[in-house]
Amino acid sequence: MEHSESYITPVSSEPRKPAPDTLTYEQTDEVNDSPIEQVRLTVSITDDPSLPCLTFRTWVLGLTSCALLAFLNQFFGYRQNPLYVSSVSAQIAVLPIGKLMAAYLPNKSIRIPGTKWSFSLNPGPFNLKEHVLITIFANSGSSPVYALGIITIVKAFYKRKINAIAAMLLTQTTQLLGYGWAGIFRKFLVDSPYMWWPSNLVQVSLFRALHEDENRPKAGLTRLQFFLVVLISSFSYYIVPNFLFQSITALSFVCWIWKDSVTAHQIGSGLRGLGIGSFALDWATVSAFLGSPLATPGFAIVNILASFIIVLYIMIPIAYWNNLYEAKRFPIYSTHVFNADGGLYNVSIILNEKTFQFNRQGYDDYSKINLSIAFVFAYGLSFATLAATISHVALFHGRTIWRQTKASVQDNFGDVHTRLMKKNYDPVPQWWFHSILIVVIGLALLTCEGFGKQLQLPYWGVLLAIALALFFTLPIGVITATTNQQPGLNVITELIIGYMYPGKPLANVAFKTYGYISMSQAITFLSDFKLGHYMKIPPKSMFVVQLVGTIVASSVYFGTGWWLLTTVEYICDPSKLPEGSPWTCPGDEVFYNASVIWGVVGPRRMFGSLGLYSKMNYFFLFGILSPLPIWFLSRKFPEQKWIRLINMPILLSSAPGPPARAVNYISWLAVGIFFNLVVYRRFKGWWARHNYILSAGLDAGVAFMAILCYFTLQGHDINGPAWWGMELDDHCPYASCPTAPGIHVEGCPPLVKA
Repeated sequence: MEHSESYITPVSSEPRKPAPDTLTYEQTDEVNDSPIEQVRLTVSITDDPSLPCLTFRTWVLGLTSCALLAFLNQFFGYRQNPLYVSSVSAQIAVLPIGKLMAAYLPNKSIRIPGTKWSFSLNPGPFNLKEHVLITIFANSGSSPVYALGIITIVKAFYKRKINAIAAMLLTQTTQLLGYGWAGIFRKFLVDSPYMWWPSNLVQVSLFRALHEDENRPKAGLTRLQFFLVVLISSFSYYIVPNFLFQSITALSFVCWIWKDSVTAHQIGSGLRGLGIGSFALDWATVSAFLGSPLATPGFAIVNILASFIIVLYIMIPIAYWNNLYEAKRFPIYSTHVFNADGGLYNVSIILNEKTFQFNRQGYDDYSKINLSIAFVFAYGLSFATLAATISHVALFHGRTIWRQTKASVQDNFGDVHTRLMKKNYDPVPQWWFHSILIVVIGLALLTCEGFGKQLQLPYWGVLLAIALALFFTLPIGVITATTNQQPGLNVITELIIGYMYPGKPLANVAFKTYGYISMSQAITFLSDFKLGHYMKIPPKSMFVVQLVGTIVASSVYFGTGWWLLTTVEYICDPSKLPEGSPWTCPGDEVFYNASVIWGVVGPRRMFGSLGLYSKMNYFFLFGILSPLPIWFLSRKFPEQKWIRLINMPILLSSAPGPPARAVNYISWLAVGIFFNLVVYRRFKGWWARHNYILSAGLDAGVAFMAILCYFTLQGHDINGPAWWGMELDDHCPYASCPTAPGIHVEGCPPLVKA
């Protein structure tokens, strides 16, 4: 795997410069840089294959980072203000530790007893490739384990028991299935230079800033100095929205002007309404649901802006104020399920306690399930997104995928990064991926069919979920690798199993997890492989680190979740928790409501012939047809490059809907438009040097301050000053009130003007 060449520099020539969105395959004998401009501006085209990778330092720092991030993310995930600690935090923190280890550890070789293997505690200076592999370990730890949602709703919401071994196997198998799909599609989604994975450029920029020697420009800063300035500024500022003035996470001045108007609160609330005039002074609000806007291409941001305006400011208001689906009986923007009288739905009435299945008589005597109009459209647009993803990829990228299929067989992909990887390193054998896939499928069948069939999902359900994941990995991978936005399979999987196997909530969520998360994990693995591709990491080292990191992270996530669920009294039950307790599990509440909608009641009584929302199925037809006009216009007017930038899957999948709120989208769009459209076009040199560094510094500063605040202050019940600004709210109390005559909800006095 290692060669004698110490440094490889490609022949210098003018790189190709097609538009970043172009996805045409050009076969040439020599391409000396990437065809994607953002990659050319960010990724180095050199490699030193002599650098050691899987060292003692890599294993110690990598496993520690992986376990620590897994613990922190699961620990904070159950709290009222969930905090996501990204791998960027570990990426920064391990650098000085790695250099200290290189300075002080002995370099004596240590032989492993009973083998011919040996290793050195200190193989030389701490290098870039060790740092990248440690970060891949951290990426595993920072990726949430979706299956914990099943365990949480069983124990905390449905108040039932689940076998610990079955729960552990569920956690591991759902996370590991994606390796099989990653092995099958890596030729298309990693080796292809047109699959450029924009989010990886943030970490590439940071790696280069931390490791490359750079002369400070006159009257300016090096990239590392700029990063430190941003990190310290973000760290210092975040004590304000996190501890001193929490209300600036969502400000809605319309509500302050019209304090007694339900309609004004619905229009102005950034948390429970349309968010007109709302904004935030908090980076965590900006990046909470859509990730960093700095890492999203400008054309994708414009698509999301169009979707935001069409859905939130045209479709939802028209539907609500015309009382579509009796929308005025319920909040305009909510994730809860409601009865016909506008109150919260009592699920215990429609669920048989003994059999843990749907109670049809109870349902017929009680009420159909009702949703807020925003939640209704969120589901409808999810239907459209999946259909549009298939037709969009087939129309715009089908010819390219076919050519890449032939090219992958001939092994002739042609950008500099692929050539360097093929020249210097052995690829991962396909049988490694296939072996893991076969073993994990067997364990998944055991998990669902064994242990008293607690998960309710039969073997054919597991196999069907796997088939769905296999089918959708390539089209969704293409969308993610080119736009930084990932459409999900959660709704389509819920719909399919809900029709085929209704009335069983755990079967529904287990099918969703095996179908959706195995695809999502494959995308994550492929993204990490692309990061290793850009940083010239040996593929076999990448594979080992990803596999071990996933197993360790899944185990720590499970252990942390199980510990909290069994030790925190009344966890996830705000009505019984002590006042001020943070253990309210807002994300798991959405997961629970979905299990009721799709699993207990089932899609036939929600979106089928027996439900209130059957017309939402037309969104499937709309979705599959929607890319056709764009494709036709792009062929009719090929000189109009902007037409190809209209991406219907992104338009549909990025529409605002619960649990993301209007203030998150408004803040995200404002930052994204400024940096990736205005700054990118007018100050491209500054953007190339600083944009991704800025994103990494903001993320890291927020994470470090949040952790410090919790373990030094908030964890010891030391909270900020008691005043109006400490409420984690936008002070629009009537935004969740119904406006239909005769519907009275607690907290919404009938004398309030509508």
